[in-house]
Amino acid sequence: MYISKSFIPILKNNPSEAKIKSHQLMLRVGMIKQSSAGIYSWLPLGFKVMKKIEQIVREEQNKIGAQEILMPTIQPSDIWKESGRYDDYGDEMLRIKDRQGREMLYGPTNEELVTDIFRTSIKSYKSLPQLLYHIQWKFRDEVRPRFGIMRGREFYMKDAYSFDVNDEDAAFSYNKFFFSYLKTFKRLELSAIPMAADTGPIGGNLSHEFIILADTGESKIFTDKRVFDLDSEGSIMDRQSLEDLRKKYEQYYSVADEKFDKVEFEEKVSEENRLITKGIEVGHIFYFGDKYSKALNAAVDLPGGKKDFVKMGSYGIGVSRLVGAIIEAKYDEKNEIMKWPFSVAPYELAIIPMINKNDKSALDKATSLFKHFESNNIDTIIDDMDENLSSKIKKFNLIGVPYQIIIGKKSEGDLLEFKEIGKDPRNLTLDQITKILTELKEKN
Repeated sequence: MYISKSFIPILKNNPSEAKIKSHQLMLRVGMIKQSSAGIYSWLPLGFKVMKKIEQIVREEQNKIGAQEILMPTIQPSDIWKESGRYDDYGDEMLRIKDRQGREMLYGPTNEELVTDIFRTSIKSYKSLPQLLYHIQWKFRDEVRPRFGIMRGREFYMKDAYSFDVNDEDAAFSYNKFFFSYLKTFKRLELSAIPMAADTGPIGGNLSHEFIILADTGESKIFTDKRVFDLDSEGSIMDRQSLEDLRKKYEQYYSVADEKFDKVEFEEKVSEENRLITKGIEVGHIFYFGDKYSKALNAAVDLPGGKKDFVKMGSYGIGVSRLVGAIIEAKYDEKNEIMKWPFSVAPYELAIIPMINKNDKSALDKATSLFKHFESNNIDTIIDDMDENLSSKIKKFNLIGVPYQIIIGKKSEGDLLEFKEIGKDPRNLTLDQITKILTELKEKN
Protein backbone atom coordinates (compact mmCIF):
# COMPACT_ATOMS: atom_id res chain seq x y z
CA MET A 1 0.00 0.00 0.00
CA TYR A 2 1.34 3.42 -1.03
CA ILE A 3 0.38 6.19 1.36
CA SER A 4 -0.46 8.39 -1.65
CA LYS A 5 -3.24 5.92 -2.53
CA SER A 6 -4.47 5.30 1.00
CA PHE A 7 -7.36 7.12 2.65
CA ILE A 8 -5.64 8.74 5.62
CA PRO A 9 -6.88 12.37 5.82
CA ILE A 10 -4.37 13.81 8.34
CA LEU A 11 -4.99 17.27 9.83
CA LYS A 12 -2.12 19.61 10.69
CA ASN A 13 -3.49 20.51 14.12
CA ASN A 14 -5.76 19.06 16.77
CA PRO A 15 -9.47 19.83 16.13
CA SER A 16 -10.75 22.47 18.54
CA GLU A 17 -13.87 20.47 19.42
CA ALA A 18 -11.86 17.52 20.78
CA LYS A 19 -11.07 17.76 24.49
CA ILE A 20 -9.29 14.47 25.28
CA LYS A 21 -6.28 12.73 23.73
CA SER A 22 -8.16 9.90 22.04
CA HIS A 23 -10.72 12.16 20.39
CA GLN A 24 -8.00 14.57 19.22
CA LEU A 25 -5.79 11.87 17.73
CA MET A 26 -8.58 9.89 16.09
CA LEU A 27 -9.86 12.99 14.30
CA ARG A 28 -6.42 14.32 13.47
CA VAL A 29 -5.06 11.16 11.80
CA GLY A 30 -8.36 10.37 10.11
CA MET A 31 -9.45 7.31 12.08
CA ILE A 32 -13.03 8.52 12.40
CA LYS A 33 -15.37 11.19 11.11
CA GLN A 34 -18.41 12.43 12.98
CA SER A 35 -21.73 11.75 11.27
CA SER A 36 -23.95 13.27 13.96
CA ALA A 37 -23.73 13.82 17.71
CA GLY A 38 -22.14 10.71 19.26
CA ILE A 39 -22.19 8.76 15.96
CA TYR A 40 -19.07 8.23 13.83
CA SER A 41 -17.97 6.73 10.54
CA TRP A 42 -14.91 4.54 11.01
CA LEU A 43 -12.34 5.30 8.33
CA PRO A 44 -9.73 2.76 7.13
CA LEU A 45 -7.07 3.51 9.78
CA GLY A 46 -9.47 3.38 12.72
CA PHE A 47 -11.39 0.44 11.32
CA LYS A 48 -8.18 -1.62 10.99
CA VAL A 49 -7.27 -1.00 14.62
CA MET A 50 -10.77 -1.83 15.83
CA LYS A 51 -10.91 -5.07 13.83
CA LYS A 52 -7.56 -6.19 15.22
CA ILE A 53 -8.83 -5.56 18.75
CA GLU A 54 -12.00 -7.46 17.88
CA GLN A 55 -9.97 -10.48 16.79
CA ILE A 56 -8.03 -10.58 20.07
CA VAL A 57 -11.31 -10.38 22.00
CA ARG A 58 -12.74 -13.17 19.83
CA GLU A 59 -9.72 -15.44 20.33
CA GLU A 60 -9.88 -15.12 24.13
CA GLN A 61 -13.62 -15.83 24.15
CA ASN A 62 -13.09 -18.93 22.04
CA LYS A 63 -10.38 -20.18 24.40
CA ILE A 64 -12.88 -20.51 27.28
CA GLY A 65 -15.37 -22.39 25.12
CA ALA A 66 -17.70 -19.53 24.25
CA GLN A 67 -19.50 -19.90 20.91
CA GLU A 68 -19.97 -16.96 18.56
CA ILE A 69 -23.39 -16.03 17.19
CA LEU A 70 -24.73 -12.83 15.65
CA MET A 71 -27.93 -11.19 16.84
CA PRO A 72 -29.62 -8.29 15.02
CA THR A 73 -29.34 -4.64 16.02
CA ILE A 74 -33.15 -4.20 15.84
CA GLN A 75 -35.19 -6.11 18.43
CA PRO A 76 -38.95 -6.54 18.99
CA SER A 77 -40.37 -4.78 22.03
CA ASP A 78 -42.40 -7.85 23.09
CA ILE A 79 -39.52 -9.68 24.81
CA TRP A 80 -38.51 -6.50 26.65
CA LYS A 81 -42.08 -6.07 27.88
CA GLU A 82 -42.02 -9.72 28.94
CA SER A 83 -38.90 -9.13 31.04
CA GLY A 84 -40.30 -5.90 32.47
CA ARG A 85 -37.47 -3.71 31.20
CA TYR A 86 -39.14 -1.98 28.26
CA ASP A 87 -40.50 0.91 30.31
CA ASP A 88 -37.83 0.76 33.01
CA TYR A 89 -34.80 1.17 30.74
CA GLY A 90 -35.42 4.87 30.21
CA ASP A 91 -34.72 7.39 27.47
CA GLU A 92 -31.39 5.81 26.51
CA MET A 93 -33.37 3.20 24.55
CA LEU A 94 -34.14 4.23 20.97
CA ARG A 95 -37.73 3.12 20.33
CA ILE A 96 -39.10 2.92 16.79
CA LYS A 97 -42.07 1.50 14.86
CA ASP A 98 -42.00 -0.41 11.59
CA ARG A 99 -44.47 0.20 8.75
CA GLN A 100 -46.96 -2.21 10.33
CA GLY A 101 -46.97 -0.16 13.54
CA ARG A 102 -45.07 -2.80 15.52
CA GLU A 103 -42.93 -1.42 18.34
CA MET A 104 -39.23 -2.11 17.82
CA LEU A 105 -36.02 -0.88 19.40
CA TYR A 106 -32.35 -0.50 18.57
CA GLY A 107 -30.71 -2.88 21.01
CA PRO A 108 -28.74 -1.31 23.88
CA THR A 109 -27.98 -4.83 25.17
CA ASN A 110 -29.13 -8.39 24.45
CA GLU A 111 -30.19 -10.24 27.61
CA GLU A 112 -33.79 -10.61 26.43
CA LEU A 113 -33.00 -11.64 22.87
CA VAL A 114 -30.38 -14.24 23.79
CA THR A 115 -32.67 -15.68 26.47
CA ASP A 116 -35.42 -16.02 23.87
CA ILE A 117 -32.97 -17.84 21.57
CA PHE A 118 -31.96 -20.15 24.42
CA ARG A 119 -35.48 -20.99 25.62
CA THR A 120 -36.60 -22.12 22.18
CA SER A 121 -33.54 -24.33 21.66
CA ILE A 122 -32.30 -25.87 24.93
CA LYS A 123 -34.63 -28.08 26.99
CA SER A 124 -32.39 -30.30 29.13
CA TYR A 125 -29.72 -29.76 31.78
CA LYS A 126 -27.55 -32.17 29.76
CA SER A 127 -26.95 -29.39 27.22
CA LEU A 128 -25.55 -27.04 29.87
CA PRO A 129 -23.44 -25.03 30.31
CA GLN A 130 -23.88 -22.80 27.26
CA LEU A 131 -21.62 -19.78 26.69
CA LEU A 132 -22.74 -17.62 23.75
CA TYR A 133 -21.31 -14.32 22.54
CA HIS A 134 -21.58 -11.93 19.66
CA ILE A 135 -19.82 -8.74 18.53
CA GLN A 136 -22.32 -6.20 17.26
CA TRP A 137 -23.25 -2.53 17.17
CA LYS A 138 -25.28 -1.15 20.06
CA PHE A 139 -27.11 2.13 20.53
CA ARG A 140 -27.76 4.07 23.72
CA ASP A 141 -29.16 7.56 23.34
CA GLU A 142 -26.76 9.37 25.67
CA VAL A 143 -28.13 12.70 26.84
CA ARG A 144 -24.70 14.33 26.45
CA PRO A 145 -22.48 12.34 24.04
CA ARG A 146 -18.89 13.54 24.36
CA PHE A 147 -15.23 12.57 24.19
CA GLY A 148 -15.58 11.05 20.72
CA ILE A 149 -16.05 7.28 20.67
CA MET A 150 -15.46 7.09 24.43
CA ARG A 151 -18.95 8.35 25.19
CA GLY A 152 -20.78 7.96 21.92
CA ARG A 153 -24.33 6.85 21.21
CA GLU A 154 -23.48 4.08 18.76
CA PHE A 155 -20.70 1.68 19.76
CA TYR A 156 -19.25 -1.71 18.85
CA MET A 157 -19.40 -4.25 21.65
CA LYS A 158 -18.71 -7.85 22.51
CA ASP A 159 -21.41 -9.19 24.80
CA ALA A 160 -21.51 -12.77 26.05
CA TYR A 161 -24.09 -14.73 28.03
CA SER A 162 -23.78 -17.81 30.20
CA PHE A 163 -26.49 -20.38 30.98
CA ASP A 164 -25.99 -22.86 33.84
CA VAL A 165 -28.05 -25.33 35.83
CA ASN A 166 -27.18 -23.99 39.31
CA ASP A 167 -25.36 -21.21 41.15
CA GLU A 168 -22.15 -23.23 41.60
CA ASP A 169 -21.80 -23.92 37.87
CA ALA A 170 -22.77 -20.32 37.09
CA ALA A 171 -19.94 -19.07 39.34
CA PHE A 172 -17.54 -21.26 37.34
CA SER A 173 -18.73 -19.63 34.11
CA TYR A 174 -18.44 -16.17 35.69
CA ASN A 175 -14.86 -16.91 36.71
CA LYS A 176 -14.00 -18.12 33.21
CA PHE A 177 -14.98 -14.75 31.80
CA PHE A 178 -13.20 -12.97 34.66
CA PHE A 179 -10.02 -14.82 33.68
CA SER A 180 -10.49 -14.30 29.93
CA TYR A 181 -10.87 -10.54 30.44
CA LEU A 182 -7.59 -10.36 32.33
CA LYS A 183 -5.91 -12.22 29.46
CA THR A 184 -7.56 -10.03 26.81
CA PHE A 185 -6.45 -6.76 28.34
CA LYS A 186 -2.95 -8.08 28.94
CA ARG A 187 -2.64 -8.91 25.22
CA LEU A 188 -3.64 -5.31 24.55
CA GLU A 189 -0.91 -4.15 26.96
CA LEU A 190 -3.46 -2.57 29.30
CA SER A 191 -3.40 -2.83 33.10
CA ALA A 192 -7.13 -3.36 33.60
CA ILE A 193 -8.08 -3.90 37.24
CA PRO A 194 -11.32 -5.74 38.16
CA MET A 195 -13.32 -3.67 40.61
CA ALA A 196 -16.54 -4.39 42.45
CA ALA A 197 -19.34 -2.42 40.79
CA ASP A 198 -23.07 -1.77 40.77
CA THR A 199 -25.11 -3.83 38.34
CA GLY A 200 -27.15 -0.87 37.02
CA PRO A 201 -30.05 -1.57 34.62
CA ILE A 202 -28.68 -5.06 33.84
CA GLY A 203 -29.56 -6.21 37.37
CA GLY A 204 -28.16 -8.99 39.54
CA ASN A 205 -26.08 -9.22 42.68
CA LEU A 206 -22.50 -9.75 41.47
CA SER A 207 -20.58 -7.49 39.15
CA HIS A 208 -17.04 -6.40 38.28
CA GLU A 209 -15.88 -3.51 36.14
CA PHE A 210 -12.49 -3.74 34.44
CA ILE A 211 -10.92 -0.30 34.61
CA ILE A 212 -7.67 1.19 33.30
CA LEU A 213 -6.17 4.22 34.98
CA ALA A 214 -6.57 7.46 32.99
CA ASP A 215 -6.86 11.11 34.00
CA THR A 216 -9.64 11.53 31.43
CA GLY A 217 -11.71 8.66 32.84
CA GLU A 218 -15.26 9.29 33.98
CA SER A 219 -15.12 6.70 36.75
CA LYS A 220 -13.59 7.68 40.08
CA ILE A 221 -11.86 4.69 41.61
CA PHE A 222 -10.60 3.78 45.06
CA THR A 223 -8.10 0.97 45.24
CA ASP A 224 -5.22 -0.68 47.03
CA LYS A 225 -2.00 -0.16 45.04
CA ARG A 226 -0.95 -3.74 45.69
CA VAL A 227 -3.59 -5.00 43.25
CA PHE A 228 -1.33 -3.81 40.40
CA ASP A 229 1.33 -6.33 41.43
CA LEU A 230 -0.96 -9.31 40.77
CA ASP A 231 -0.60 -11.46 37.68
CA SER A 232 -2.90 -13.82 35.80
CA GLU A 233 -0.31 -15.95 34.05
CA GLY A 234 -1.24 -19.37 32.75
CA SER A 235 -3.82 -20.97 30.52
CA ILE A 236 -7.36 -22.02 31.33
CA MET A 237 -7.47 -23.35 34.88
CA ASP A 238 -9.78 -25.70 36.73
CA ARG A 239 -12.79 -24.66 38.81
CA GLN A 240 -10.91 -24.17 42.06
CA SER A 241 -8.00 -22.32 40.47
CA LEU A 242 -10.33 -19.88 38.77
CA GLU A 243 -12.14 -19.27 42.06
CA ASP A 244 -8.79 -18.68 43.78
CA LEU A 245 -7.76 -16.25 41.04
CA ARG A 246 -10.83 -14.09 41.54
CA LYS A 247 -10.37 -14.16 45.33
CA LYS A 248 -6.74 -13.11 44.85
CA TYR A 249 -7.95 -9.90 43.23
CA GLU A 250 -10.86 -9.43 45.61
CA GLN A 251 -8.60 -9.51 48.68
CA TYR A 252 -7.58 -5.94 47.84
CA TYR A 253 -10.13 -3.16 48.14
CA SER A 254 -10.91 -1.92 44.61
CA VAL A 255 -14.20 -0.22 43.78
CA ALA A 256 -15.70 2.32 41.43
CA ASP A 257 -17.31 5.37 43.01
CA GLU A 258 -20.82 3.87 43.10
CA LYS A 259 -19.64 1.21 45.57
CA PHE A 260 -17.27 3.40 47.59
CA ASP A 261 -17.47 3.28 51.38
CA LYS A 262 -15.02 5.63 53.09
CA VAL A 263 -14.99 3.77 56.41
CA GLU A 264 -14.40 0.40 54.72
CA PHE A 265 -11.68 1.89 52.49
CA GLU A 266 -9.75 3.34 55.42
CA GLU A 267 -10.15 0.17 57.47
CA LYS A 268 -8.96 -2.21 54.75
CA VAL A 269 -6.24 -0.14 53.06
CA SER A 270 -3.24 1.36 54.82
CA GLU A 271 -2.58 5.01 54.05
CA GLU A 272 0.57 4.31 52.00
CA ASN A 273 -1.34 1.84 49.77
CA ARG A 274 -4.41 4.01 49.08
CA LEU A 275 -4.93 5.21 45.54
CA ILE A 276 -7.76 7.56 44.57
CA THR A 277 -7.80 8.40 40.89
CA LYS A 278 -9.83 8.20 37.69
CA GLY A 279 -10.24 5.39 35.23
CA ILE A 280 -11.88 4.21 32.02
CA GLU A 281 -14.22 1.24 32.07
CA VAL A 282 -13.26 -1.21 29.30
CA GLY A 283 -15.27 -4.25 30.40
CA HIS A 284 -18.14 -5.18 32.71
CA ILE A 285 -19.37 -8.59 33.86
CA PHE A 286 -22.57 -9.45 35.74
CA TYR A 287 -24.13 -12.44 37.42
CA PHE A 288 -27.90 -12.16 37.86
CA GLY A 289 -29.11 -15.71 38.50
CA ASP A 290 -32.64 -16.30 37.19
CA LYS A 291 -33.63 -12.62 36.79
CA TYR A 292 -34.24 -13.04 33.04
CA SER A 293 -34.80 -16.77 32.78
CA LYS A 294 -37.70 -16.62 35.24
CA ALA A 295 -39.28 -13.60 33.55
CA LEU A 296 -38.93 -15.19 30.11
CA ASN A 297 -39.66 -18.77 31.26
CA ALA A 298 -36.29 -20.20 30.23
CA ALA A 299 -36.28 -23.48 32.16
CA VAL A 300 -34.63 -26.88 31.58
CA ASP A 301 -35.55 -30.42 32.58
CA LEU A 302 -33.62 -31.72 35.60
CA PRO A 303 -33.04 -35.34 36.71
CA GLY A 304 -36.22 -36.77 38.23
CA GLY A 305 -38.60 -34.83 35.98
CA LYS A 306 -38.38 -31.44 37.68
CA LYS A 307 -37.80 -28.17 35.86
CA ASP A 308 -35.82 -25.16 36.97
CA PHE A 309 -34.91 -21.78 35.56
CA VAL A 310 -31.36 -21.53 34.28
CA LYS A 311 -28.84 -19.27 36.01
CA MET A 312 -27.40 -16.54 33.81
CA GLY A 313 -24.62 -14.00 33.55
CA SER A 314 -23.64 -11.39 30.96
CA TYR A 315 -20.21 -10.13 30.01
CA GLY A 316 -19.43 -7.01 27.97
CA ILE A 317 -16.31 -5.51 26.41
CA GLY A 318 -16.44 -2.20 24.56
CA VAL A 319 -14.47 -3.06 21.41
CA SER A 320 -14.74 0.41 19.86
CA ARG A 321 -14.11 2.05 23.24
CA LEU A 322 -10.89 0.06 23.58
CA VAL A 323 -9.47 1.97 20.60
CA GLY A 324 -9.84 5.18 22.57
CA ALA A 325 -8.74 3.59 25.84
CA ILE A 326 -5.46 2.39 24.31
CA ILE A 327 -4.80 5.90 22.97
CA GLU A 328 -5.48 7.40 26.40
CA ALA A 329 -3.02 4.93 27.93
CA LYS A 330 -0.30 5.03 25.25
CA TYR A 331 -0.28 8.39 23.45
CA ASP A 332 2.67 10.68 24.23
CA GLU A 333 0.96 14.00 23.65
CA LYS A 334 4.06 16.12 24.27
CA ASN A 335 6.15 14.38 21.59
CA GLU A 336 3.19 13.45 19.38
CA ILE A 337 4.02 9.73 19.41
CA MET A 338 1.33 7.04 19.47
CA LYS A 339 2.66 3.71 20.74
CA TRP A 340 0.08 1.15 19.65
CA PRO A 341 0.64 -2.40 20.89
CA PHE A 342 2.17 -4.29 17.96
CA SER A 343 -0.85 -6.60 17.87
CA VAL A 344 -3.31 -3.81 16.97
CA ALA A 345 -1.19 -1.20 15.17
CA PRO A 346 -2.81 0.07 11.93
CA TYR A 347 0.37 -0.95 10.08
CA GLU A 348 3.25 -2.93 11.54
CA LEU A 349 5.96 -1.45 9.33
CA ALA A 350 6.43 1.76 7.35
CA ILE A 351 9.01 1.95 4.58
CA ILE A 352 10.18 5.55 4.15
CA PRO A 353 12.29 6.25 1.06
CA MET A 354 13.92 9.57 0.20
CA ILE A 355 12.01 10.65 -2.91
CA ASN A 356 14.07 12.13 -5.72
CA LYS A 357 12.27 13.12 -8.90
CA ASN A 358 15.35 12.32 -10.96
CA ASP A 359 16.21 9.06 -9.20
CA LYS A 360 13.59 6.34 -8.60
CA SER A 361 16.02 3.85 -7.07
CA ALA A 362 14.94 4.48 -3.44
CA LEU A 363 11.25 4.04 -4.33
CA ASP A 364 12.06 0.92 -6.35
CA LYS A 365 13.96 -0.49 -3.38
CA ALA A 366 11.00 0.35 -1.10
CA THR A 367 8.65 -1.50 -3.45
CA SER A 368 10.91 -4.55 -3.46
CA LEU A 369 11.06 -4.52 0.35
CA PHE A 370 7.28 -4.13 0.51
CA LYS A 371 6.78 -7.30 -1.51
CA HIS A 372 9.22 -9.15 0.76
CA PHE A 373 7.46 -8.14 3.99
CA GLU A 374 3.97 -8.71 2.60
CA SER A 375 5.04 -12.25 1.65
CA ASN A 376 6.06 -12.68 5.29
CA ASN A 377 2.62 -11.46 6.48
CA ILE A 378 3.94 -8.15 7.82
CA ASP A 379 1.35 -5.39 7.36
CA THR A 380 3.37 -2.72 5.52
CA ILE A 381 2.91 0.75 4.02
CA ILE A 382 5.26 2.77 1.76
CA ASP A 383 5.49 6.56 2.08
CA ASP A 384 5.89 7.65 -1.53
CA MET A 385 5.06 11.31 -0.85
CA ASP A 386 7.43 14.11 -1.87
CA GLU A 387 8.26 15.26 1.67
CA ASN A 388 11.42 15.46 3.73
CA LEU A 389 12.34 12.51 5.92
CA SER A 390 11.72 14.27 9.24
CA SER A 391 8.14 15.13 8.19
CA LYS A 392 7.53 11.53 7.14
CA ILE A 393 8.89 10.10 10.39
CA LYS A 394 6.79 12.58 12.40
CA LYS A 395 3.71 11.49 10.44
CA PHE A 396 4.22 7.79 11.18
CA ASN A 397 4.98 8.57 14.82
CA LEU A 398 1.61 10.30 15.02
CA ILE A 399 -0.23 7.46 13.25
CA GLY A 400 1.58 4.97 15.44
CA VAL A 401 3.34 2.60 13.04
CA PRO A 402 5.67 0.81 15.49
CA TYR A 403 8.58 0.06 13.11
CA GLN A 404 10.08 1.98 10.21
CA ILE A 405 12.73 1.35 7.54
CA ILE A 406 14.32 4.55 6.26
CA ILE A 407 15.87 4.36 2.82
CA GLY A 408 18.27 7.27 2.69
CA LYS A 409 21.95 8.06 2.86
CA LYS A 410 22.54 5.64 5.76
CA SER A 411 21.02 2.67 3.89
CA GLU A 412 23.96 1.27 1.95
CA GLY A 413 24.84 -2.20 0.78
CA ASP A 414 23.10 -4.97 2.73
CA LEU A 415 22.29 -2.76 5.74
CA LEU A 416 18.99 -0.98 6.25
CA GLU A 417 18.22 1.84 8.66
CA PHE A 418 15.65 0.25 10.98
CA LYS A 419 13.84 2.27 13.62
CA GLU A 420 11.44 1.43 16.44
CA ILE A 421 9.04 4.27 17.15
CA GLY A 422 10.42 6.70 19.70
CA LYS A 423 13.92 5.17 19.60
CA ASP A 424 17.17 5.77 17.72
CA PRO A 425 17.65 3.84 14.43
CA ARG A 426 19.90 0.79 13.97
CA ASN A 427 21.56 -0.59 10.86
CA LEU A 428 20.40 -4.17 10.32
CA THR A 429 20.19 -6.65 7.48
CA LEU A 430 16.91 -7.57 5.84
CA ASP A 431 17.04 -11.03 7.45
CA GLN A 432 17.55 -9.51 10.91
CA ILE A 433 14.60 -7.15 10.49
CA THR A 434 12.40 -9.94 9.16
CA LYS A 435 13.30 -12.10 12.17
CA ILE A 436 12.43 -9.32 14.65
CA LEU A 437 9.04 -8.62 13.06
CA THR A 438 8.16 -12.30 12.56
CA GLU A 439 8.89 -13.08 16.21
CA LEU A 440 6.72 -10.16 17.28
CA LYS A 441 3.89 -11.51 15.11
CA GLU A 442 4.19 -14.95 16.69
CA LYS A 443 4.33 -13.51 20.19
CA ASN A 444 1.20 -11.43 19.70
